[in-house]
Amino acid sequence: REDRGRSPQRDFHILFVPRRSLLCEQWLKEQGVLGSFIHREQYSLDLIPFDGDLLSMESESAFKECYLESDQTSLYHAAKGLMTLQALYGTIPQIFGKGECARHVANMMIRMKREFPGSQNSIFPVFDTLLLLDRNVDLLTPLATQLTYEGLIDEIYGIQNTYVKLPPEKFAPKKQGEGGKDLPTEPKKLQLNSAEELYAEIRDKNFNAVGSVLSKKAKIISAAFEERHHAKTVGEIKQFVSQLPHMQAARSSLANHTSIAELIKDITTSEDFFDNLTVEQEFMSGIDTDKVNNYIEDCIAQKHPLIKILRLVCLQSVCNSGLKQKVLDYYKREILQTYGYEHILTLNNLEKAGLLKPQTSGRNNYPTIRKTLRLWMDDVNEQNPNDISYVYSGYAPLSVRLAQLLARPGWRSIEEVLKMLPGPHFEERQQLPTGLQKKRQHGENRVTLVFFLGGVTYAEIAALRFLSQMEDGGTEYVIATTKLINGTTWIKSLMEKLEPAPF
Repeated sequence: REDRGRSPQRDFHILFVPRRSLLCEQWLKEQGVLGSFIHREQYSLDLIPFDGDLLSMESESAFKECYLESDQTSLYHAAKGLMTLQALYGTIPQIFGKGECARHVANMMIRMKREFPGSQNSIFPVFDTLLLLDRNVDLLTPLATQLTYEGLIDEIYGIQNTYVKLPPEKFAPKKQGEGGKDLPTEPKKLQLNSAEELYAEIRDKNFNAVGSVLSKKAKIISAAFEERHHAKTVGEIKQFVSQLPHMQAARSSLANHTSIAELIKDITTSEDFFDNLTVEQEFMSGIDTDKVNNYIEDCIAQKHPLIKILRLVCLQSVCNSGLKQKVLDYYKREILQTYGYEHILTLNNLEKAGLLKPQTSGRNNYPTIRKTLRLWMDDVNEQNPNDISYVYSGYAPLSVRLAQLLARPGWRSIEEVLKMLPGPHFEERQQLPTGLQKKRQHGENRVTLVFFLGGVTYAEIAALRFLSQMEDGGTEYVIATTKLINGTTWIKSLMEKLEPAPF
């Protein structure tokens, strides 16, 4: 239209994120408009900082692309992002990895380094180790319901780019004598990150330990507001007034989190939540994984949300290293008859991704993996945890256990189990220029960057933060991922969306 018009010509810019694509340019050429875009630039947005210790590429389809479509573009972006990190924070001397995708990313990094010898920088390395983990090495963790405060907010309401939208009625200011007229209708939007003092303290706790922290905080805050009655001199009053903004912010933050905790508690105390969790925990501790589960059967009969059913069936399949053919066929038939034949494509995708599969070897390796890696802990302390299994009230995320064992005593101790998990495991060393080798001070922590290829859950992040804070841990963790996920968003990304017929 612009070309046909007689008005003065304007300049058109087109910006590709994260990089220019040949296919797009080809398409624009076919449309006959490529020439109008004099300025064609790219903005390489690889890793986006979400928090002090968390980076994400926010690439929603990375898992699907890698495992279903054999498209490794997102792995290239991950390698580019890691090269950028090394340019800023020094070469990472040790790379460990587990999984096919991890191997690809490491190979690409080594090749990029060879191709750009000028990228050897003389920055003292911040990270000691990079651990690359494929999501399909641990398919189990995202399927289970997260039980940390942040994990539950994400499971129930969904956290998008650190923001959550919540039902507004809990946040309406209660005024006397109005009796709840004009309730707000817009969802309440809150930002959640460690910049908020209270959130930083409770986000990674098991939800059962959050209540006591909130009530302690409430007492401290009301005591601080009481002080104003004791302020006599001008100096004391001045000091109280100077603290007011901070106190008011703390009070509103407490009010918000108390409301959120009430909303979550309504759900976690429901019978349905409890039944669902019981079945999950039975599967994870290895009870009755090889036959059709009554609860799942009932849920299908009552037409519970399909994603809930898929999460449970996939969880059962993973905890049993695949299902017996007749059990699998039974589930598939029930799902298709209840929810519609179009979901056959989704079931096919889940099978391709290894989430829902027939048992091939007739041997179930999961019990061996569970025992060797101590994935199930019976005596879990939710209030003052001493092990990462508190994030799922008993189940220790396999991915985080691998990171923990890598730090001490090293992966050689679990060689046998590593072979049972999908994909190769490897170690690479990157030579540092002389004079940049670290001389470790006594008591100085090592820093490990854990990169999850295919997504990470908030519960896994909480478990890694817990390891960072352990007194005798000796390792601090920084987390990077292709996307922050939970079981629901992850399964959704693998579902086939069928477009309705246009006529």
